[in-house]
Amino acid sequence: MMSTSRFSNELEAFLEYITVTKALSKKSIEAYRGDLVQIEADFGAPIIRLETKDVLTLLGAYKNKRTLNRKLSTLNSFFEFCYKSHFASTKKEMQLSKIPKLLPKFLSYESIKSALDTIDCSKWNGARDYALILFLYASGTRISECLSVKREDIEGEWLRVRHAKGEKERFVPIAASALKALKRYLDMFDKEHEYLWCNYKGDPLSRISAYKITQRYLGVSPHVLRHSYATSLIAGGADLRVVQELLGHASLLTTQFYTHIQKQDLKETVEVCHPMA
Repeated sequence: MMSTSRFSNELEAFLEYITVTKALSKKSIEAYRGDLVQIEADFGAPIIRLETKDVLTLLGAYKNKRTLNRKLSTLNSFFEFCYKSHFASTKKEMQLSKIPKLLPKFLSYESIKSALDTIDCSKWNGARDYALILFLYASGTRISECLSVKREDIEGEWLRVRHAKGEKERFVPIAASALKALKRYLDMFDKEHEYLWCNYKGDPLSRISAYKITQRYLGVSPHVLRHSYATSLIAGGADLRVVQELLGHASLLTTQFYTHIQKQDLKETVEVCHPMA
């Protein structure tokens, strides 16, 4: 049996490869290390000796298919490295589990409006929370993009998204009600700052704080408001390429995912209304 106090030579070489050659992030390296060290320790022998039956035995306890697939994907990366580095004469590849695609969670405008009505806007932070939620839903921006918006990025009824993924700048129209809420918040906030969204110290609002705001009033993450924005547009009959442009998607395939929501809505309508349903 192999001692668990050290890694096998192949595992040490792989960890050095992803750290030095591939220069992966610290978080990614820790994820690879954690999975592989655990598997090798449970196996009790160099991980390179793993066969399919061994993998099924070791990972059979994982009922969550996404967790299982992550570990299988990690193993595949390791086996590919071993093959290319001539540690193995053949490349082993573990088949991933099939996971049904989940439709993105979204909220209706009515539920968002109902939550907004519960916010006390008599104080600046309440006005900020109200404006932030409305702004996210009205713009469809990613939370990173939203928190990076500066005052100068609001040009009339348009938002200039400068810090989008891939550094692609885009313009998004903002609803008048969202701009009105934004103005109310900024008029009440007594600290000057170039960024729109700030905390009580006048520093830029953090992602954690933004998450707490949407979680408090809506019970969801800020990204759900982006899904809600896209879903509302698709359900309203917006052209798919226009939605792609508004969301800043590099590929239309990403935007097409939202059409599944529209199809599901159509299916439910037929099931309720058609006499043959």
